[in-house]
Amino acid sequence: MEDKTCFHCGLDAYNSGITYDDKLFCCTGCKTVYEIFYTNDLTCYYDLQEAPGATPKSVEGKFNFLENAKIVDRLLEFNDEGIQIVSLFIPHIHCSSCIWILENLNRLHSGIRSSMVNFGKKTVRITYEAKGISLKELVTLLSKIGYEPYISLDDYAVGKTRFDRSLIYKLGVSGFAFGNVMFLSFPEYFQVKEFWLEQYKHLFRWLMFAYSIPVVVYAAQDYFISAFKGLRSKLLNIDVPIALGITVLFVRSAFEIAFDLGSGFFDSLTGLVFFLLLGKFFQQKTYSFLSFERDYKSYFPIGITKITSDQNEASIQVYDIRKGDRLLIRNEELIPVDCRLVKGRARIDYSFVTGESKAVSKQFGDKLYAGGRQLEGSIEVDALKSVEQSYLTQLWSKDVFKKDKGLSFTNITNRISKGFTITILCIALFATLYWLYTDSSKALNVFTSVLIIACPCAIALAAPFTLGNVLRLFGKHKFYLKNTLVIEQLAKINTLIFDKTGTITSNNEAQITYEGSQLSENEAVLLRSTLRGSNHPLSRSLYDILKSNDIVSLDYFEEHIGQGIEASSGRENIKIGSAPFVGHADKATAMNTVVYVSSNDRYKGKFTFYNKYRSGLSKLFNRLKKHYDLVILSGDTEGERENLTKLLPTKTKLLFNQKPDDKLEYIAYHQKEGAKIVMLGDGLNDAGALAQSDVGIAISENVNVFSPACDAILDASNFNKLFKFLTLSRQSITIIKWSFVLSFFYNIIGLYFAVTGQLAPIVAAILMPLSSISIVVFTTIATNISGRKLN
Repeated sequence: MEDKTCFHCGLDAYNSGITYDDKLFCCTGCKTVYEIFYTNDLTCYYDLQEAPGATPKSVEGKFNFLENAKIVDRLLEFNDEGIQIVSLFIPHIHCSSCIWILENLNRLHSGIRSSMVNFGKKTVRITYEAKGISLKELVTLLSKIGYEPYISLDDYAVGKTRFDRSLIYKLGVSGFAFGNVMFLSFPEYFQVKEFWLEQYKHLFRWLMFAYSIPVVVYAAQDYFISAFKGLRSKLLNIDVPIALGITVLFVRSAFEIAFDLGSGFFDSLTGLVFFLLLGKFFQQKTYSFLSFERDYKSYFPIGITKITSDQNEASIQVYDIRKGDRLLIRNEELIPVDCRLVKGRARIDYSFVTGESKAVSKQFGDKLYAGGRQLEGSIEVDALKSVEQSYLTQLWSKDVFKKDKGLSFTNITNRISKGFTITILCIALFATLYWLYTDSSKALNVFTSVLIIACPCAIALAAPFTLGNVLRLFGKHKFYLKNTLVIEQLAKINTLIFDKTGTITSNNEAQITYEGSQLSENEAVLLRSTLRGSNHPLSRSLYDILKSNDIVSLDYFEEHIGQGIEASSGRENIKIGSAPFVGHADKATAMNTVVYVSSNDRYKGKFTFYNKYRSGLSKLFNRLKKHYDLVILSGDTEGERENLTKLLPTKTKLLFNQKPDDKLEYIAYHQKEGAKIVMLGDGLNDAGALAQSDVGIAISENVNVFSPACDAILDASNFNKLFKFLTLSRQSITIIKWSFVLSFFYNIIGLYFAVTGQLAPIVAAILMPLSSISIVVFTTIATNISGRKLN
């Protein structure tokens, strides 16, 4: 029998006479209605609403259901080693101030590590320490500062959309009141002196007062709540001046009719709230239609190896993963979906998720979370659910790995918006004082107009929508950036550094020959089993031509970056890599890439890779040389110098025999000299160089190169479009600057008319959302026009 317990009073459903059906039941102890959600292995109860006659609950009591471990586990994205991650839907997110507050939650509580807002979806993803703050305490904190999450377990099903109708209801109330107040104000507008109108003007004025009450109390309540909770938490958000303006209009108007000094400003008040809400409604529709943050993630092409029912291996994209699929996770490869370990030795690094590099060992049957990285050979897992692309991209976008990459235009926007509210309050105050001294009849209009017209949303939205659209355009052409910061960094670079193997050469088209002693059957099986666990481009190419051999379980596996791989099974040991690594003295200068093999410390032979350079390489480098310094950093021998000299421009620097540490030091040295560097290489062997560079780009040939070391992933098929990608990055920054100019120009013009008393609050309320929408439309059209050059 299932346990059905009330979270508020603790009564058991079966012993207290509580009635329930398939969806709802009511607790007779505290008169609270619950909704029941059934899953395969548990039953969850969610506090849906208070029943009629129930005692009002405090904020803390409202979230008592979050003390239930089963419900918490259902809501969490990640829960391991005391670190928990949750994504919460926040309906009240509506401006840049909201984003700033929610992304600085760690300042409000030490238990919160980081938070990231998705403005388009109105969600915030929070990483926190379970010992420092519980999920219930976290949700309560959000509620206290004015951002109460909407929590329903049913909404966490894939594809479920949330729709908040409260804005439509408030828009209807304010619109109804605005229309009636305008109608009642006609005699005042035209100064009609007819007897019966003059006789009942006091009634009309009090009716206008009555119509304004639901507007202020209900329709405008979000502005007051947000302003109050922000001030209570010592946070000055943009709703403060708006709420202040509404309050001043209402108090002044009520004062005038109470003492028969005039008709007040109820038409301006109701119209102001109506147009503010109407603007918010159209902004939401516009942002939803142009939600590039959501769209570009659907293009993300990370590949994974699926083991079919007949034990063959097939490369699929991660969003094709289905529950129950058997997946192969190689060494240093990311786990793309929550799964269960079924084969192999798992040692998982969750630093991608939590920021901590401590690795944990997992046994057969243990649950592995998406975002973990396997560190010890290959493992096989069974997927527990389908992958969520947005989750993977959020992991990749975590800035914990890139704190020294510099400031983005988004951060500049935040700094502008941060002082914007204080500046506007000062302007409004001084302008009002001036008009109180000069012409007191204009003072109120000036005060409210300044507060409403000078909204920072247009400034704040210029960069996110410009760069968001560029991300989408890049994604459509198979160039995947981790966040918008990368675009700004690409616009600043002056040096391009390329790895050779797997970057300017194509592994898929390489020809491979073997020279040496014939491998025994056991050695060939061990060789393929070892290569199976590696993600290095040469390992993958060599593994593909050895498909006739079986796979054995490895007792030991270690990948030595820049040198080779070592593995053992039983008494057999094998090494694959450079000549010194396998203990072979090869004095001959190879003209092509060579991989050596030794078995039980005895040299066996070598595999020679005949390089095939990517199509269009020479043309691409000739276009790049006009704008950038070009460098080839290769770990191979000097044998390829002659071929590259013929193929590449004369000013291209060629450096060979470069170990991973040498590449990193080369980049660091030139950065100190003022170079802004993009490094292009593979995601594993060049991880250090990719991380050190200003922008690290991993070249992908349908493999899983998902790594925090790289800032972007470029599909190898579009390698020849690199110059176009860099050009569009520079143009996007130009578009942002023009957007800032337009936004400042609008605010200066608007403030001029507002300060001089020539702008009514209603007109200001109409112009405010129009300015934001116009900036969004401008940036979208401009980036789309520039993006046509990518075709």
